[in-house]
Amino acid sequence: MKEVLSQYIASAMSVTANARFTFVDKVRAHIEILDPVTWISVFPCLAGGVMASGAMQPTLHDYLLLLALFLMFGPLGTGFSQSINDYFDLELDRVNEPTRPIPSGRLSEKEAMINSIVVFSLALGIGLFLGLYIGGTRGLIITSSISAALVLSYIYSAPPLKLKKNILTSAPAVGFSYSFITWFSANALFSEIRPEVVWMAGLNFFMAIALIILNDFKSAKGDEEGGLKSLTVMIGAKNTFLVSFFIIDMIFIVFAWLEYSWGLYPLVFFMIGGLLLNIFFQWKLYSDPKGGISFLKATVEDGFGNAIGQSDVAEHKAFLQFQVANNILFLVNNLMAAGAIGLKYLNG
Repeated sequence: MKEVLSQYIASAMSVTANARFTFVDKVRAHIEILDPVTWISVFPCLAGGVMASGAMQPTLHDYLLLLALFLMFGPLGTGFSQSINDYFDLELDRVNEPTRPIPSGRLSEKEAMINSIVVFSLALGIGLFLGLYIGGTRGLIITSSISAALVLSYIYSAPPLKLKKNILTSAPAVGFSYSFITWFSANALFSEIRPEVVWMAGLNFFMAIALIILNDFKSAKGDEEGGLKSLTVMIGAKNTFLVSFFIIDMIFIVFAWLEYSWGLYPLVFFMIGGLLLNIFFQWKLYSDPKGGISFLKATVEDGFGNAIGQSDVAEHKAFLQFQVANNILFLVNNLMAAGAIGLKYLNG
């Protein structure tokens, strides 16, 4: 009897809470649960893949194809990964992020699940359309890529697999979905897969892993209490910096070697210069994980804060500062190399 009464009261409170929210509030909550800030994370890889093809034409047709690809991987694909994560992390968010749409009552669990189903269906629908429209192996690459990304997004957050529980499964899953298949899909949209794109996709995959490792600083305390095996929990902050920095530096070195082998000699010097600058930042951070590069704090607090977020965890705040510098150096090299590769194929 007490249990029935408790369920009735909880249900009544939920109805009352939902009645406080207008239609506009609901729309905002549905958009917020898709986490728009994360949508832009796939764009550099999509842009790089398209540029490296050397085959996109400045026509309405090709721009619409690119828009469809961005919607598929950005607001819909990435949005699904965020919304389904919020759905399965409800109990954790009640404690850590009570202002999120579900724990705050702005969305019910049923509404959140409907949100996830809608964006999942739209992303898969666009993937099927593009696959059929492009046809052949290129179309199959696009359709299979978004299908794999959606499946990984689900098992990343959902039990029993819940890949996010262990850094050895979570980091590769995110790197594959955000930075690997996006290069291939964007390239396949306009041309056969360029050999250079295989390398570029691999480099971006490992860069994503290195940054995801450091991003776990923000939830290290909660991960430890919840039994999640992030690298920070397992080996500590300084050693985590060391592992991530080693991966990042190897990526820069391999990238420089590839640019040399592709004949992109001016970019080699730019890449080496970026590596040296990165090593300086890394040394400062390893010496002082909580404030080693505090001279870059303005880039986060006054510059890119709305795009990459803020943090109250000292090590994570330092990572965000490093992330801005590292990403600018790496992404500029990505786009310049992709443009040079595309020009090579454009000129025959």
